[in-house]
Amino acid sequence: MNKMTQPNPWYVGVVSGMASYIDSAAIVSNGTALVIYQKAIGTTSSEIGILSGILTLSIALGAFFGGRMGDCFGRRKVFIATMAMIVIGTLLLAFGKIFPLLFVGTLLVGLATGADLPVSLATIAEAATEKNRGKIIGLSNLLWTLGIGTTMAISAVVGGWGALGAQIMYLHVGIVAATLLILRWSIPESEMWLIARDERRRGVSTVRAQKAAFKDLLRGKYIWPFIALCLFYSFTNLAANTGGQFGTYVAVNVVGITVEKNSLWNLLLMPVGVLSGLLFMKVVDTSKRMFVYVIGAFFFAGGFFMPVLLSFSPLSWFCCLLFTAIGSGLAFEGIMKVWSQESFPTMLRSTAQGAIVGLSRLSCGVLAFVTPVLLDAGPVVLYTILSSIVAFGLFVGWLCFRGQQRNEFSHEASAVHEVQHADLHQVKG
Repeated sequence: MNKMTQPNPWYVGVVSGMASYIDSAAIVSNGTALVIYQKAIGTTSSEIGILSGILTLSIALGAFFGGRMGDCFGRRKVFIATMAMIVIGTLLLAFGKIFPLLFVGTLLVGLATGADLPVSLATIAEAATEKNRGKIIGLSNLLWTLGIGTTMAISAVVGGWGALGAQIMYLHVGIVAATLLILRWSIPESEMWLIARDERRRGVSTVRAQKAAFKDLLRGKYIWPFIALCLFYSFTNLAANTGGQFGTYVAVNVVGITVEKNSLWNLLLMPVGVLSGLLFMKVVDTSKRMFVYVIGAFFFAGGFFMPVLLSFSPLSWFCCLLFTAIGSGLAFEGIMKVWSQESFPTMLRSTAQGAIVGLSRLSCGVLAFVTPVLLDAGPVVLYTILSSIVAFGLFVGWLCFRGQQRNEFSHEASAVHEVQHADLHQVKG
């Protein structure tokens, strides 16, 4: 196998990590644009409900199948195909005036967005080194926040422009995807994946070559980190997603503040989340990782309990937003991505990540159906449940990863160097 020129890991991190930007931008854009379409082109409430549900479901299914395809057929093929699908899907959403076209566009964007995330993360992790892997993976979280902020800024400008405003919001996602489609052509296939595929074809008995079936995640040394990560991310994301979906409702109808004030507080606290993410990037590749995780866990779980403790006052709500902004940067999605990349071998890496993300998204979709019932039972009940499940998820994460953890990259990286060394001798010979 000939050695390819590998691009700078930070370049790979930005171009591949923009999957998180598109993920958040697509979800926020869809929610706002469909409301605009309701008045502009007559999209009905039932159609909006169907399209919103299809987006959530297709992202989950995309993560499941995209992760598996990334391990079977290569990272590069999948993450190029997903960008092409998003471009086509956003064009249908921007210019399709009838429900069937909006349905197909939403399906394409959802499947591609879900499929792109696990494959892109594997690409980042396999291009990085031990010294910067966590940092570069953590960068994707900041890009996710940037996607939300940019989309909110665009919607603030074009929200009153009717159908044109909705088209601009969808085209923003499409233009970013088209740009990434071009940039991703310069990123070669993961060298670790190529070596694992070559060993598998030749029947070489290495872990990365032989551990390639989904069932391998459910036995041996991989079952505990896989189950732990599924529980950790599902439970913490249930709380975070529910807070995001129904937070405004609670702020207005229970806390008693206006929509404008709640939005202003969220915008003011966005830099706090960014700073928390930067701190995570600083420590994640050091021995302080778990110490900072524990601190973040107390903030994250405590944030959801503040409204219960202080009776849903404006002060308690602000503390909830502040504490969860800090905690989520240190002990939520960023650390899940790092753990899931480190815990599994090359031919299972994106499969595991896709299953973890897909299960979490499906769980969020199911909980969304019963959340209004829980709210009818009282916000204290809902937020007591949320604080409890996020605390349980965080505890599971600590329980699994508190010690000196296995890092599948450590011996795979040395194997890559051995192959490169052999290739160099072949060239000289």
